Amino acid sequence: MASSVAGQRAIPDNFPEYRRGVVLGATAYGLWGLFPLYWTLLGDAGALETLAHRMVWSLVVVLGVVWWLGRRRGTGFAPVRAVLADRRRLVLLATAAVLIAFNWGAYIWGVNNGRVVETALGYFTGPLVSVLIGVLLLGERLRTWQWVAVGLGAVAVVVLAIGYGQVPWVALILAFSFSTYGLVKKLAGVAAVESVGIEAGVTLVPALAYICFVEADGSGTFFSLGAGHALLLVGGGIVSTLPLLAFGGAAVRIPLSMIGLLQYLAPVLQFAFGVLVFHERMPPERWLGFAIVWLGLAVLTADGMRSARTPRVLEPA
Repeated sequence: MASSVAGQRAIPDNFPEYRRGVVLGATAYGLWGLFPLYWTLLGDAGALETLAHRMVWSLVVVLGVVWWLGRRRGTGFAPVRAVLADRRRLVLLATAAVLIAFNWGAYIWGVNNGRVVETALGYFTGPLVSVLIGVLLLGERLRTWQWVAVGLGAVAVVVLAIGYGQVPWVALILAFSFSTYGLVKKLAGVAAVESVGIEAGVTLVPALAYICFVEADGSGTFFSLGAGHALLLVGGGIVSTLPLLAFGGAAVRIPLSMIGLLQYLAPVLQFAFGVLVFHERMPPERWLGFAIVWLGLAVLTADGMRSARTPRVLEPA
């Protein structure tokens, strides 16, 4: 009886952290949804140079946050050193760094090449890919309606490939890289600030090497396009770090299923910007493809809500 009461009290005790995770997740995806407005300002720099500066200045921002938190808590850089001493978590975060760099590069390229709608498609299909990853990598068993949702996603990709005249590879890269990134972050279980800092540190050397290379051969834009452009490149570190910190905080507080639901916020904003602000073409076949994706997401969401309401046999605490 005592163990049962203890188990019941654990839920209210954890609810503030769960609620904080939901708020952090919504903040992260809301900021990501606004990204097309920012990255189009850096079209002259190109995707790789923008990505390299994003990596470098993100590290500067995160180191400042780590220093401030360490001083406030009296821990200094001890939490970072503890993670660096854990080989398993270090490997996971290095993998996460590669995945998010790949995701960033594809996203910036898509925005600066008139594919904002396709980048939105990538994040719309993210929840469906997360379900598929659960089957392929975690050995999870899907319910019937989850299989229906994944099947609808596959059909949508075929329809959109016909509509685009090619496979929507930007969308697929974004969907698979970010869904896998979320899984790796979940497995690492490292606090948001430390994890983002270590990820940025992993990519520092190649990012600096590329910046030095383009500046040496005269193709770099940091010093050649004025102070405003340089400040935008530096600001990329700030606008990149804030949602990553929020996402990192959400990933260790809420289940992947809730993260999958929150993912809808960013692509809705991106899709609206692509159609209403950047006036990208949406012929009927693309509307059909998106409609199938949205139907799949509706099926997945409804199934998840129904499953959450289904009474379960309580296990001993």
